[in-house]
Formats: sequence, structure tokens, C-alpha cells
Amino acid sequence: AAGLALPSESFTPPDRRRQVLRGRWTGLAAGWTISGTTVTKQKTYTCVVVCNLTIGTSNCTLGPNVIPRALASILVERCRSYPVVTVTGPRQSGKTTLCRSAFPDKPYVSLERPDTLRDALLDPVEFLARYPDGAILDEIQRAPEIFSYLQVQVDEARRNGQWILTGSQDFALLEKVTQSLAGRTSSLRLLPLGLEELRKAAEPRDVHELILRGGYPRLHTGDMREDVWFPDYVTTYVERDVRSILGVSDLSTFQTFLRMCAGRSGQILNLSALGADCGIGHSTARKWLSVLEASYIAFRLQPLHRNVTKRLTKNPKLYFHDVGLACYLLGIRKADDLLYHPLRGALFETWAVTEVLKWRWNRGLPMDLAFYREARGVEVDLVVERGLDPIGLEIKASRTTPPAAQQPFDALLASLSFGALPARGLERRVVYAGDERKRVAGIEFVPWKELDALDW
Repeated sequence: AAGLALPSESFTPPDRRRQVLRGRWTGLAAGWTISGTTVTKQKTYTCVVVCNLTIGTSNCTLGPNVIPRALASILVERCRSYPVVTVTGPRQSGKTTLCRSAFPDKPYVSLERPDTLRDALLDPVEFLARYPDGAILDEIQRAPEIFSYLQVQVDEARRNGQWILTGSQDFALLEKVTQSLAGRTSSLRLLPLGLEELRKAAEPRDVHELILRGGYPRLHTGDMREDVWFPDYVTTYVERDVRSILGVSDLSTFQTFLRMCAGRSGQILNLSALGADCGIGHSTARKWLSVLEASYIAFRLQPLHRNVTKRLTKNPKLYFHDVGLACYLLGIRKADDLLYHPLRGALFETWAVTEVLKWRWNRGLPMDLAFYREARGVEVDLVVERGLDPIGLEIKASRTTPPAAQQPFDALLASLSFGALPARGLERRVVYAGDERKRVAGIEFVPWKELDALDW
């Protein structure tokens, strides 16, 4: 403790950050009053404070270019029902901004800071005790030991909305959450900006420009160019995470693997062929892909297997969570290049599938997506399994309305009608790169601009 003489009628402590090590004004000599951050003199005395070190905490001030996130209302709602809410997603997808804007009065603690991480690992009990009302713990996967201690703290406090945990490595985080916080936490996922969120910044005009830029917030809230940002993103985050997780020393081979995965986005995945093209074995390819999935770079969409009497494709399809990153890895730098690129259709499909996934995750819904493909080639690009009322979606990159093809939808409905819970019907939709919305022969044709306006 130290004595601090006050020269004027009132003053505001120079550091307004709310949380310090044991953080608060410990008392005022007679004749002084405190309101918020201002101490007011009634008589001439000395104010006694405790001088402690601020550890990775600050109040949140949002800039004018922050785009509101669709997940915000779900995050607040879940905090009313659970003591812990976990938000995971790729690096730079906006997790920190979302949580701090939704809960501006909660302490924010970043475990990316070496001193903060050291304190959390050395004495988790004392570390958590600094925040009796909870906090936002960022990049929590860096201190997995905290989860067990957090369980004890949550059980003792018995209050909802205490802790907001964020992480960018799903594989480590969810395992610990399952073990230590089962029944105490709700898990949400935040991907880069979707179409419904981008409208709040500027109305998208060209689908190829939208695909090329992707959805990472930094590319939509300033003057950052994608040809500058994406290389830094890959080097700073993707490759760093891979080194820390797998200890990959040959980064050039991994870079080749990353580009090869981008070239297979929207296509059936054959791990053996992928590994052979990169000069690595099947097991290595599987391990590296699992890291891309855990870091929310890519994901596998599983085929529908409800009807065991039909010969259906068993291999999954591979998709990138952000189509702009896939375009960068493929060397596509201009919208005109994308327009004539041989993978244009696969990249448009990647964009559409991830838009549906964002729509569902932004509302706290499970993924519940698949694709349908028979060995004879009949295929429906995306199936949204909604119990008795599924949706079949065909995805076409053409600007004109594609011809209505009932055969794939009929085959899908027949497959969905098999089993203990047969479908009552099938909502048939086609999303395409044109502008006209219409219904033909029971199929709804949806222009790309209106993809987010439908219920998925």
C-alpha cells in the first residue's frame, strides 16, 4: 500500500482498467467518498490504495467499423442459461470482438500474453480467484489445465453467465470441455462473416468479388487487400499452429498439402490420392487434414447413409470454411480470373455450402448437413436434415436459371423415406449465380443474393 495525496477536489485514477490483481480501492480515509472511478474530497485527507499489476485486462472500446454479428443474440441468450459459454472458430474470425461487445463490463483476459499464460499455468486457483464474477478467457486452449479448476469454481458459485471461453483449436478445447464442463457449458461456433452480416457493412454486388474476398472481418472493415492479408494469415496463424500442434519441420511440403486441399474444395475426398500428390503417406495426410479441421480451416461433409439398400458414395466431400482463403491458395487474384477458372463451380459450391453452415451455427443449431450421391452419379449437393422436413439443395454457378431436374430430388426423397423416421416431403431448392427468384415444377430457384433470406 502507498499513500497518495490528492491535490484537487476530485480525480480519476489514471488507469481506468477495471480488473487488477486483487483489484479494487481498498478503503478511503475519513471525509472521502467514491463514485465509479472518481474520488471526491470532502475534507483534506489522504486516499490509500493498493498498487497491483494489471494482468491482460482492459475495457472494450469498439471501433466505428465493427460489423454486428448474427451470433450475438444467441451468445447472450446462452449466458442466461449456462455458467460457461464456449465460442470456438478460426483465428481472426471475430470471436474476441463478439464476446467483448456482447459483454463490455466483463474482464477480458488473453492467454496469448506470456505473463498471463504463466500465471494461469502456475497457480490456476489464484488466477481464477482474480475474477470472482467471471471473465472472458481468450485462447483458452493454451491453458487446458484450467478446465478442471473452472469446474470447481462454477459448481461453488452456481451462477449463470460467469465465464466466456474462446478458442481457435477445436480439437483440444472440446475434449477438455467434454471432460470437465459437461452439462455446465454451451458450445457455439463463429465462422467468418456470412452474407447476412456483410449486408450490414455494404450490399454485395458481385458474387465473384464476394467469393474472392471471403468473409474474414479484417477484409471488410478497412482498406486491407486480400493479396496482402491472406499471405500474412497463412504464415502467422495456419503455419504457426501446425508447427505447434504437429511439429512439422518441412513447411514447404505442408504448403503444398494446403494448396492441394484448396484445389479439392467442393469435391469428393480421396486421402490416398491427396497424399500421393503431395509426396506424403495416407496416415500423414489424414493427420494433417485433422489439424486443418480442428483449426477451422477446412471440414469434411459426410454423405447421407440412411438407405442401406442403395449403393451410395461413402467418401466425404472436402470444403474450406472460407472460400476467399481457398482462392488465395489457388493463385486466384482477380474476379475475372475466377470467372474463367476451371474450379469456379467448385468454389461457388464451397461458398454456398459454408453460407448454409454459417446460417445454422449463427442460430446455435447443429450442423446436420450432408450430401447425397449414388454410385451411378445421381447427386444432390447439400441435404439439410430437419427431421420430417428435410431440404435438398442443388448448387449451380451459372448466371441463367438452370433446367429443372427432378431426378436427383426424387432419388433423395426415396432414400429419406427409408428407415424409422421417414420424411413427409422434401423442400427442393436450387441456388445459382443469377438474379431472378422463381418456382418451376415444385423447385425453388434462389439467386445467390437471397441465400441468407431462407430458413435452413
